[in-house]
Amino acid sequence: MRTTISKQFRWEMGHRLPMHKGLCRNIHGHSYEAHIVLRGELDDQGMVMDYFDMKGLIQSKVDELDHAFLCDASDTVVLEFLREHNLKHVIVDFPTTAENIASMLCKHVVSMLPSEHRLDMVKIRLFETEKTYAEVEQHL
Repeated sequence: MRTTISKQFRWEMGHRLPMHKGLCRNIHGHSYEAHIVLRGELDDQGMVMDYFDMKGLIQSKVDELDHAFLCDASDTVVLEFLREHNLKHVIVDFPTTAENIASMLCKHVVSMLPSEHRLDMVKIRLFETEKTYAEVEQHL
């Protein structure tokens, strides 16, 4: 029987969208919340995956992002400042929208799956605020 499980993760992170015409062009931050959703067949213990193992799929990435500034590699103005002042940052090759961050997290989770998994879907629901989220789903 296919079953879905989910686990939530939270972190604080700054970013900006330099090409945006609105307020998001400015440096700002969010209290991010990601819901990692896995769907698959139950094992002989009645689990899709142990929640401890599920945490292992994403916790290192959450730790990397927590209290960091997520910076698009093309944002040379901010990148130079972060490097000059030795501030925690993570460089990515995409605009740091919720949609792109959710996609990055989904790819990360999929890459961390053990080869013997019984999953058929990974979904990331990334809340940027308490009222807004982006969702990415990958079928396996």
